[in-house]
Amino acid sequence: MRFCPHLLRPVVFRTSILRQSVRLAAASPSSVQARSSLIAQHLSTSSHPPPKMPQYSVRKIGAPYTLDHRVFIEADGQPISPFHDIPLYANEQGTVLNMIVEIPRWTNAKQEISKDELLNPIKQDIKKGKLRFVRNCFPHKGYLWNYGAFPQTWEDPNTSHPETKAKGDNDPLDVCEIGENVGFTGQIKQVKVLGIMALLDEGETDWKVIVIDVNDPLAPKLNDVEDVERHLPGLLRATNEWFRIYKIPDGKAENQFAFSGECKNKKYANDIIRETHEAWEKLITGQTDAGGITTANMTVGPSPFRQTPDKLPQIPAGQNLPPAPIDPSIDKWFFISGAAM
Repeated sequence: MRFCPHLLRPVVFRTSILRQSVRLAAASPSSVQARSSLIAQHLSTSSHPPPKMPQYSVRKIGAPYTLDHRVFIEADGQPISPFHDIPLYANEQGTVLNMIVEIPRWTNAKQEISKDELLNPIKQDIKKGKLRFVRNCFPHKGYLWNYGAFPQTWEDPNTSHPETKAKGDNDPLDVCEIGENVGFTGQIKQVKVLGIMALLDEGETDWKVIVIDVNDPLAPKLNDVEDVERHLPGLLRATNEWFRIYKIPDGKAENQFAFSGECKNKKYANDIIRETHEAWEKLITGQTDAGGITTANMTVGPSPFRQTPDKLPQIPAGQNLPPAPIDPSIDKWFFISGAAM
């Protein structure tokens, strides 16, 4: 935990006010009025408005479902890195986090933050020169959640987790947002953490954090993993199944989970988030070899990779092109033996 001296000032000021109140109480019969006046003065002068959040927007380049398509994130009109420049925590208490939506619910295009391109735009993943789509494994259609990542996190591929016994997957931490609204690529959602699953994907630990948008109608009732099963029965089981079988139509083996597929609770999830945030801090300050990850950023003060707008290549103006046609087979259903019915 970081030590923040400025957080002590309101406490010192409040203590001073209370001492003045005690002296007034002993010296004057009108101490109640004096004390009330002092407390009111303290409340009016010591309350600081929350820092202004930037206005995030997207800049789309190229047509969706093409190799040229990119979604850049902007803060107040300035392109930034969603990997590095968006704060992980959206409030001082660390109870609300920022999430970047990469893939809207029910869609199939496998889109992700590009780790090796300047300012890390979101693009569709490519394998063997072809755009990647996930298959529909009955009864699931595309992704079950708004799927994305936490900024300023990194699953270090040089470090094995003591319980999963597998190294990190070299990506930002993956997030499954389970609220009722369908998001859009590049959206910055404020979410709260509910739990976490540990997928073992091709020998790597690939954490999946379960969250809900703080503005969702159900959010006040969901505060930990057991609340998800109570109010959204079957969702965690479906999530486990989806990650277990989604690669089978492409000829790959079934994925495995650590902890026998159990979804760990909020506390465990927050511990993993802090660990991956600390790993990112080492990455962005040059303490860890980036290994091909682009660490250029616009806002991270202690980073030696911080840039200024005039030093960056010109990013093309935004476009709003219609999606390119996709192969009709993307909508095909696959019936997987052993999937829950």
